[in-house]
Amino acid sequence: MKEAFLCLFHALLIALARVNSDPKYESYRHCRCLNKPVEDLLNASGVDLSNGGGLEKLEQFQDHLSNYKIVVFDGLSPDRLIFSGNSHSTKKLYLLYDPDSRHNNVITNIKAAVAKRYICNGCDTLYDKTHKCDKVCSLCNATPPCTKDQAKYCST
Repeated sequence: MKEAFLCLFHALLIALARVNSDPKYESYRHCRCLNKPVEDLLNASGVDLSNGGGLEKLEQFQDHLSNYKIVVFDGLSPDRLIFSGNSHSTKKLYLLYDPDSRHNNVITNIKAAVAKRYICNGCDTLYDKTHKCDKVCSLCNATPPCTKDQAKYCST
């Protein structure tokens, strides 16, 4: 397994521990006891890193973690999304990728990390004032948006 690609999966494991209030979160955050859980996670997911990693592997991992949504921002331009998983889950794993160091970091407070006031739950766009999104119901803010038949039942 290529060690350079494990950084992403270390970050994902730390983010999973944080989202799930795992008591091992602090140990993982300080890079202790990560190798075995990362190996177990990779084996369970079926993701093969023997030929390297990349967005394709991240998509495979997102498929395995269907109860979560993986969101990766560009460290040099944090307004830019590198990857936003196809899950509609409210359990989001936010990562910041630094292309200079080729390192992934877990984001524990997304709005503070990128100096924005709001984040759209539908498309993960960061903004300060207003944002219109076609992935959110305009009546009740449900994600995914309500269909026309459902919209008449929105509480607003």
